[in-house]
Parts: sequence; structure tokens; C-alpha cells
Amino acid sequence: MEERWLSVEEIAAHLGVNPDTIYKWITRKKMPGHKLGRIWKFLASEVDHWVKAGHAAEDVATDTPRPAVEPKPPGQ
Repeated sequence: MEERWLSVEEIAAHLGVNPDTIYKWITRKKMPGHKLGRIWKFLASEVDHWVKAGHAAEDVATDTPRPAVEPKPPGQ
């Protein structure tokens, strides 16, 4: 049986996260997904492999550079 394509909402439920997190992971962490027009679709097997490989937890370079050191609160 062929695997069914999942929507953003379905893959979010599969992973137990908010759908907004899925969109962030697509752009910031290169989550595997396939865009069909304006709609994102996912194969649970691809996403599961990506998660198990630790990619959801690692930092990936984005268009916005992060500071090397966290800024200190005022007065410190």
C-alpha cells in the first residue's frame, strides 16, 4: 500500500506540535516537505527519518544571523 500524503495540520498532529512550528521547521531547519502550489504536503516516513536523525533539534543557518553571544539584560 502506498503512503498517504499529509497536510501541515496532519503532520503537526503526528509529531505533537503546533502547525506554526511546522512552517518554522520548513524554513529554519529544512524539514522535508513538498510544495504543491501554495500547499505543503509531507510523507510521515520522510519526516520521521528527519526527526530521528536529529535535524529537528539542530540549529541550521538561516537568512537572519543569530548573535554569537546572548545579549545581557540592562544593568548587568
